[in-house]
Amino acid sequence: MTPKSLVRHELAGLDVEVTDSPNPDLVGIAGRVVDETTNTLLVATSDGVKQVPKAAATFRFTVDSTDVVVEGDRLVARPARRTEQIGGSLWQ
Repeated sequence: MTPKSLVRHELAGLDVEVTDSPNPDLVGIAGRVVDETTNTLLVATSDGVKQVPKAAATFRFTVDSTDVVVEGDRLVARPARRTEQIGGSLWQ
């Protein structure tokens, strides 16, 4: 996985932080992605697991000590379907 191909990969296990959202309660949620659905990320934080809507947030993922900022609407899809999208994946 590279920062450029992040949106085509499984996100579970990655460190993430919500950096921007129209909902100020979401900004600052940080932890590890433990699961994802079509529309949400489940993030394990020090206060428990938080459910964050993908379309309503901008995320910063940490991949190999590199920060990758992703608009959440690019992630809205079933995880299995998103990883199949055309874009040079070796697994297609």
